[in-house]
Amino acid sequence: TYEKVCRYIARESESVVVSVEYRLAPEHKYPAAYEDCLNATLHFMRNIERYGVDPARIIVSGDSAGGNLAAAVSQTLASRSDLPKLRAQILIYPGLQALDFNLPSYQQNRAVPLLLRERAAFFALQYLNGDAAHAEEVLEGSHIPADVRLKYRKWVSAD
Repeated sequence: TYEKVCRYIARESESVVVSVEYRLAPEHKYPAAYEDCLNATLHFMRNIERYGVDPARIIVSGDSAGGNLAAAVSQTLASRSDLPKLRAQILIYPGLQALDFNLPSYQQNRAVPLLLRERAAFFALQYLNGDAAHAEEVLEGSHIPADVRLKYRKWVSAD
């Protein structure tokens, strides 16, 4: 589904685009998709000469769940001194947190098609464990213990 988009990006940016077809939930639970993306990125970076790519121009990108995966891969690679440093990460409407579905962005966009708030919670559960039976608890915020919520409040809050 992304081939035309990848070709367009490659052509317009005069870049090489590597699109990873990672395993999908719910058939493949976390961390399968992350491992697929990380392994593909590591392979590419370790064999960069074979692809004729300038190692200083590597960008990791993704949209939606792929944005989550791109962010996770970028964080994993940030401390690696044996590989080229990433030039950037481009995250397009990434799913970055499932801690609080009551933050302003979720409330403001709760009814915006294609990814309604309820569907975002459903997909987060599918990605993590394949069981969407707890979607209402996730939407209410009762899936996170109070001590964990306090610990991450600095990063996940309306402020």
